[in-house]
Amino acid sequence: MKNALVFKSLMVLTISILLFSCNKTDYGNSSRATGWKYNSKDGGFQVNTNYKEQETGPGLVFVEGGTFTMGRVQDDVMHDWNNTPTQQHVQSFYMDETEVTNVMYLEYLDWLKGVYPPTEPKYKNIYHGALPDTLVWRNRLGFNEMMTNNYLRHPAYANYPVVGVNWIQAVEFSKWRTDRVNERILEEERVIKENAPFEDVSAESTFNTDTYLNAPSQTYGGNDEATRGGKKSEDYEKRNDSTGLYIQRKDGLLLPKYRLPTEAEWEYAALGLVELRSYNIYRGRKKYPWDGQYTRSGKRRTRGDQLANFKQGDGDYGGIAGWSDDGADITAPVASYDPNDYGLYDMAGNVAEWVADVYRPIVDDEYNDFNYYRGNVYTKNAINPDGTVKIVTTDSIIYDTLSNGKIVARVLPGGILQTPVDENETYLRTNFTKSDNRNFRDGDKSSSRYYEGFQDENTPNRRMYNSPIHSVEPSAADSTKLDRRYDESSKRTTIVSEEVRVYKGGSWKDRAYWLDPAQRRFFPQDMATDYIGFRNAMSRVGEKAKNKKTPKHRAPR
Repeated sequence: MKNALVFKSLMVLTISILLFSCNKTDYGNSSRATGWKYNSKDGGFQVNTNYKEQETGPGLVFVEGGTFTMGRVQDDVMHDWNNTPTQQHVQSFYMDETEVTNVMYLEYLDWLKGVYPPTEPKYKNIYHGALPDTLVWRNRLGFNEMMTNNYLRHPAYANYPVVGVNWIQAVEFSKWRTDRVNERILEEERVIKENAPFEDVSAESTFNTDTYLNAPSQTYGGNDEATRGGKKSEDYEKRNDSTGLYIQRKDGLLLPKYRLPTEAEWEYAALGLVELRSYNIYRGRKKYPWDGQYTRSGKRRTRGDQLANFKQGDGDYGGIAGWSDDGADITAPVASYDPNDYGLYDMAGNVAEWVADVYRPIVDDEYNDFNYYRGNVYTKNAINPDGTVKIVTTDSIIYDTLSNGKIVARVLPGGILQTPVDENETYLRTNFTKSDNRNFRDGDKSSSRYYEGFQDENTPNRRMYNSPIHSVEPSAADSTKLDRRYDESSKRTTIVSEEVRVYKGGSWKDRAYWLDPAQRRFFPQDMATDYIGFRNAMSRVGEKAKNKKTPKHRAPR
């Protein structure tokens, strides 16, 4: 009798759900708000009703988001106490299958050299500022000149991860990659002129994704023939709104930006939790990107093989030559070892990798446990008096002078000038109150009413971290040279500041301890090493799962 009642209740619930689903009307190409037809020739609202899902960009693999335990649950033999376990949720995203390689970065340098010839004085800092620091290979008691001279450019190292790239250079590469990928998409879709990325590009007229979306007529320096001069596909010929044949964000054709992954994204992706759903794994008991507690393979066919490229002991960077060797003494070609369950290679070993976050010893999960990231500096498009966006020209290139005196271009010609958000955006808001949020809830005046902070003659404004402040200014004697002054104060107690970034994963130079994805270290964002590289990520728009088939119950006609 009891079972019959339970069965009857389930049947009633199922029928109710089906009836509710069937009552949802499929409006097709009509507005659910007004009933008006979309995309009509008589001037209806233009919307992409055929959009399915985001395409996977070149070099990327899909990582479905979820909940995981971020932070260390293994022994803390270094006593860093900087990655206490916290439960976090990460949205779905895409990540590079491998680290960015030398040949990928050389393609970037070749483009810069061709568009902004370093032989011209006003452009030389663009190319020179993007060059990796090959001198990172030098060691005062080691013979490494072969890597200094050959590692970046010799074809033998083409598919090795690029190193000697600081965090700022990695960010600039990501911006360039975004523009080149979207430019290719527009060319393939015949929205811009065929070969426009090669024939219509110069220092005064380059393609920038944000410029195309905000001021399409200014793309390629205002060359209307390049942006609207080619053959267009039928879908775009039918467009009849005020933008003509220009693609907009609502068309869903252009990809989101390539960028550095956040620390939470990188750690989540490295763990590769896609197939491992046991209680211990979910609670953070996974030590490496692969399953198991050891660095050697336990599989029958590959038993004993090393699963990553790392330093195995003092003077042991690869093992004894022969069968037990891991195949590399410095870095190894990307994808030399098996991928993790997401299909990502070298998430442990080979090179450590920059992530987007500013370093702080504590992850503040009490404030946020969704897409955690420290480093937000909100900006907006600069606007001209006539209301148009301000496009950077060859005479207004934005440069940063780094603490070591190196000059790096941050906004290239053709891009949109950015300015900090002001009171117009922050007034009466509860979710943010200023542009720079890197030190939010971290000791600044607006974060704590009790904190006193550091203060001396060099730092009139209170700062939580008493880090060095190096000075780089044009020389008073010769304006073409820089006067670099190293901070010699004896009162400094840390190098942690707003300009230090997290890097994750072990490298060819690290012991197995650092292969744990939970480990986190930091390094100044304008400095480079021979063991830190990077890979890109991209946000996913739309549904969490890829190729998800949601059943649709349509009302009878």
